[in-house]
Amino acid sequence: MLNAKQERELAYIVVIDDILPIDGADRVEQAVVGGWHVMVRKNQFKVGDPAIYFEIDSKVPEIEVFEFLAPKHYKIKTQKYFKGTVISQGLLMHAEDFGWEIIKDVCGNPAIRDDMGVTHMTHDESRFLTQKLGVVYAEASDNVRKAASADKYKAMAQRNGKLFSHQPFRWLMRREWGKKFLFLFFGKKKDKRNWPSWVMKTDEERIQNMPWILKEKTPWIVTEKIDGTSTTFTIKRKPFGFDFYVCSRNVVFNKSDKECFYDTNVYLEMAQKYDIKNKMIQMMKNEFSKCDWLTIQGETFGPGIQKRDYSIKEHDFRAFNLIDSMGGRWNTLNMKLCLEDKYNIPCVPIIDAKFVLPDTVDELLDYATGKSTFDGKLREGFVFRSEDGKKSFKAVSNEYLMKFHQ
Repeated sequence: MLNAKQERELAYIVVIDDILPIDGADRVEQAVVGGWHVMVRKNQFKVGDPAIYFEIDSKVPEIEVFEFLAPKHYKIKTQKYFKGTVISQGLLMHAEDFGWEIIKDVCGNPAIRDDMGVTHMTHDESRFLTQKLGVVYAEASDNVRKAASADKYKAMAQRNGKLFSHQPFRWLMRREWGKKFLFLFFGKKKDKRNWPSWVMKTDEERIQNMPWILKEKTPWIVTEKIDGTSTTFTIKRKPFGFDFYVCSRNVVFNKSDKECFYDTNVYLEMAQKYDIKNKMIQMMKNEFSKCDWLTIQGETFGPGIQKRDYSIKEHDFRAFNLIDSMGGRWNTLNMKLCLEDKYNIPCVPIIDAKFVLPDTVDELLDYATGKSTFDGKLREGFVFRSEDGKKSFKAVSNEYLMKFHQ
């Protein structure tokens, strides 16, 4: 689930929506949370109960409460049971497992009070427990990318390690207001280009976390989802020229020798391969002459980036967002006409421009499973965008998760 900053949360409070029996199972059943189905012990939960949900692709700390996950190396993945007839995605745990208390909020809704006396609601940002419970991504490379810039306070402490090792600084760093106070004095990093403030970091919400969207029967544009690394190119007008930025999901690459997560800087490679800077300058002089800034976002993929190399020998790039300061995010079809047809910047494959959503999450996940347009092998899934470009979500194939994310 994405938080208000469009960052993925791996652990959060939910309410059990439904309990489903499993044919032939005496001791287990399925709990439904949004569009997720999770196998649980029989009578462990009932409809309406609050619970703590851990998403797939997460890793919990190696502590006693999670000891039952030791055989799985404390990782939570998509699992198949009963000869493949039942899929379980994620983990559900009771508040009591952590010594916490189930209470009611002022409106009578279920909530959880943790061991520090903090109340966590089920409907606002207080529900998110990723940091509190020490949950990280199951893949080490994902944690490296996130740590590169996601926690500015940790980076601040690392830059001033000797000073921050003293007790007063450690005490302040354990408090949110204390971290913000220290950041006023120690937050700036020399020779670091700040993240462009006008750029929204890329991520799509999973359909399982927003099943209510299936009620919208207006046409959606379907594109193939590519399993790679998020890449952003953005340009901003200034009095005597332009500022051009190349970014990963979290990091600005302002120098050719700046350390990258991969063997080579694939982000700068794509900027050079498609001459992005010069083309975006031309755009700012032509179609976007009245705009303050312009952003192209997409996916860089190929050998060494993810487990799926798409049967290509060199890295490549496909754009999925075109955003300008005046109109916001473009319609996908118009984006293709501008970027691909006019400026030879390739875009993600369009599968269907008039798709009507089915009634259930399972039907949509089945639709997402199939062959990739790149090499005919298993695709990761689809991204769905509204015709005005304002709404979007993703459906990732369960078969793909089982094969490439275990």
